[in-house]
Amino acid sequence: MNNPDKPELLAPAGDLEKLKTAVLFGADAVYAAGKNLGLRANTKNFGPEELVEGVAFAHGRGAKVYVAANIFAGNADFDGMEEYFRFLGDIGVDALIISDPGIFDTARKAVPAMPIHISTQQNNTNSRSALFWRRLGAKRAVLARELSLGEIREIHDASSGTGLELETFVHGAMCIAYSGRCLLSHYMTGRDANRGECAHPCRYEYSLVEKLRPDEAFPIEEDGRGAYIMNSKDLCMIRHIPELINAGIASFKIEGRVKTPFYVASVVKAYREAIDDYFAAPELYESKLDYYTERANIASHREISTGFLMGDGSPLQVYDDCSYIRMHNFLGIVRSFDRESGTAEIEQKNRFAPGDTVEFLRSGGQGFSQRIGAIYGPDGEELAEANRPRQTVVMKVTETLCEFDIMYKRIP
Repeated sequence: MNNPDKPELLAPAGDLEKLKTAVLFGADAVYAAGKNLGLRANTKNFGPEELVEGVAFAHGRGAKVYVAANIFAGNADFDGMEEYFRFLGDIGVDALIISDPGIFDTARKAVPAMPIHISTQQNNTNSRSALFWRRLGAKRAVLARELSLGEIREIHDASSGTGLELETFVHGAMCIAYSGRCLLSHYMTGRDANRGECAHPCRYEYSLVEKLRPDEAFPIEEDGRGAYIMNSKDLCMIRHIPELINAGIASFKIEGRVKTPFYVASVVKAYREAIDDYFAAPELYESKLDYYTERANIASHREISTGFLMGDGSPLQVYDDCSYIRMHNFLGIVRSFDRESGTAEIEQKNRFAPGDTVEFLRSGGQGFSQRIGAIYGPDGEELAEANRPRQTVVMKVTETLCEFDIMYKRIP
């Protein structure tokens, strides 16, 4: 492509804290959900007041907010839906993410000026369906994760000149079901993945049981621990920014509305730097590929792959384990910083103590490490350790910090 536009970096916002973290660490847009209609029912999501605050925060920093309403709806789900969409329009939400045609029709009537993005749940796998949604008024198609970059380029070329934008997942967890449309959770646990309640049975450990021996489980793998026959690797495309851009992708989407602020901050910052470096100087980007990969994966993650995008047949499953790779502990979030005294208030997420060597992930600059000195409670009492969740402590730091910066520690 000649002189391509810089793609949008789209980050997950499972709650208001993660929304602010994503925006501060460099996201151009975030996707969130209200208490209903979104496909992540087990995250906090947003009440009306939080949506108002989140939209104002993002817009004040030049970022957009997209709200997911991408369940496959039952009749009862339409009660109050038009009023909800009009509320989202009134507060300035930038787009709705929708998969159900009934919800699409409702949104078009309730908020006709609101841009609509067609969710990956709609199985957007070909140019004809993409153009079908465009003719109905959709602005963007979120493409199926099962497509290769070659197939995406074909959709882009076929829709060129129509104004349709293409969005693709570039990082995060992959799903065993086609475009996430899975019945396994509902069948096994009664929790419907297509209405935001997935219990993730694809991550369970399975063994083989013979009908006449119901109490005797036969291991599928030789190690005797069972088998994770549906456990997928995580997606990481940070080493392939040029290929993503040349395929015509307008928005790079990061998965992870139920992940931690540490995950959101680290992944967003890594992709922000990689995209900006590539547009500044492609040779600079090429020289830092290992660095980007390491920085995008400092939070807990599974083994990484390029998913289906490269079309090279790389293995996508992990059969012997479902645990995360954890090289660092997420210790805390900076709540305030006092320049005069050089002290920071930090909300504790995991235990830390004087003498620990920690690292800071900063939204406003490069990270740094330091050894913790004395730490103090909110009343000025010196503490031997910070060991209570959400406990706020005060400590001196060696460089300037901002609210929502992240403190973490390498696991020995």
